[in-house]
Amino acid sequence: MTPPDKSQNVPGSRRSFIAVLPALFLAGCDWTTGKRTKSALKGFQQFNDWVQQKVFDPGKLATEYADEQLTPEEDFRVNGYDTDEPDMDIPNWVLMVDGLVRSPGDYSMEQISTLPKYVKNLRHCCVEGWSMVPKWGGVLMKDFLAMVGADPNAKYVSVECGDDYYTAWDMASTLHSQTLLAYEAYGKPLGLEHGAPLRVVMPVKLGYKSAKWITRLTVTNEKPGGYWEDRGYDWFAGL
Repeated sequence: MTPPDKSQNVPGSRRSFIAVLPALFLAGCDWTTGKRTKSALKGFQQFNDWVQQKVFDPGKLATEYADEQLTPEEDFRVNGYDTDEPDMDIPNWVLMVDGLVRSPGDYSMEQISTLPKYVKNLRHCCVEGWSMVPKWGGVLMKDFLAMVGADPNAKYVSVECGDDYYTAWDMASTLHSQTLLAYEAYGKPLGLEHGAPLRVVMPVKLGYKSAKWITRLTVTNEKPGGYWEDRGYDWFAGL
């Protein structure tokens, strides 16, 4: 799955300021090892997430790019934390949906693709410092959640993936008008290495939130973890 995305820390940006707070605090402390340091870092991570969620504007759109600004298809980068090609039975693939939804169950690609299709040129920002602008095609996550009858008052959505990756989002980011369940790139069905048959594209988040090979989606009020989030990376991971 997409590795931790260390994205573009622009000097003076809100994200850069928030990211440096833990370092500033610890620089003035004598703590070098042990539970107190770990607890302090966890506390600042929670504070970071809290601030990001408070300042997040669900109505603010990420930049959408013209076709001439696209990353060339031959440079459509593959990045994975474990494997680039999980063992997926694509012809028989279904997305399991459960949790706080009116119509839980398994949803096929045929069912999902009955929703309106959107094509968007959106930047994917990796925490490692690189980015790209592919042409994505798919359905809006908010349309799919409406189709399955997701509780509009639920707080979180989580996904599990075919390579054992997992991540989660706040509901506002999930319902953002540019968050896609993508099944195409550059006008073609996604290749397996890029997350086929269905992946998430979430341009308001760092790339490790844009899960590939999704197999299960859960709507919940219990805050879920994530593969990288459970290892100390930002849970909110906003841009």
